[in-house]
Amino acid sequence: MDNTEMKQIQWFPGHMAKTRRLIAANISLVDAVVEIVDARAPLSSRNPEMDHMTKGKPRLVLLNKSDLADDKTTQKWINYFRRNGSEALAVDCKSGKGLKSILPALKNTVLKELMSKRAQNGMSGAAIRLMIVGIPNVGKSSLINKLAGSKRAKVEDRPGVTRTKQWVKLDNNTELLDMPGVLWPKFEDQEVAVRLAFTGAISDDILDIETLAMKLLYYLAENYPNSLTERYKLVLSGDETGLELLENVGRKRGMMISGGKINTERAAITVLDEFRSGKLGRITLEAPEQREK
Repeated sequence: MDNTEMKQIQWFPGHMAKTRRLIAANISLVDAVVEIVDARAPLSSRNPEMDHMTKGKPRLVLLNKSDLADDKTTQKWINYFRRNGSEALAVDCKSGKGLKSILPALKNTVLKELMSKRAQNGMSGAAIRLMIVGIPNVGKSSLINKLAGSKRAKVEDRPGVTRTKQWVKLDNNTELLDMPGVLWPKFEDQEVAVRLAFTGAISDDILDIETLAMKLLYYLAENYPNSLTERYKLVLSGDETGLELLENVGRKRGMMISGGKINTERAAITVLDEFRSGKLGRITLEAPEQREK
């Protein structure tokens, strides 16, 4: 990642501490946990405390926003999670892609043993109760609304909207417990924090937007150079700094201010917005092989 200096990112609003307590208090009420991660940063968007908080409950990992992520790398991540004991699926909660596979995966794989026991005991009709967890802005409310067929959960494209737990009953004997998004008290690895900032999981209000955009541009120049040459018509030499890349974007887009200077703040906002909306192409920020080195 670009060595452009950036102040340490820490973001743990008070209501997130409450969420940790809510998860611990309610985990015994559910049969399984559905954990939603961002397909562009599947590991960085997992709360490392979640395994402890969910106390070994069966887990289905949904790689949401898969329409924005690199297909080949998404499949690598699915294989990674399966090797490590969790069933995983690629989905897109906004379009509904992959959502029809969720309940079959739960019943036939994640909860296969439980379903078999219930059948033997004449309890086949008992409702499956699921806890929906994930960090802020990863798509929990969008998932629930799609599955329920109505706007049951509050949805906004900004982190930290769901503040309290919500039970949502589906038609097919399934109940979902939606938990507020929860980050963790301290980011030991600042690269994790930066990846989350790229995706919008951390509020832009606490960030240095220009430095963040420089880091993203540097990553893209190294890993997805075509995204920059196609979108911004940049000619890359391969040794540009993040600042040079940001200035080049601003120059190409005509973002000039008095004195012939480039409005780097405006350019930074543009770059981040266009990455998050998929206008720069399908991009993944980390790969399993980096984890398994």
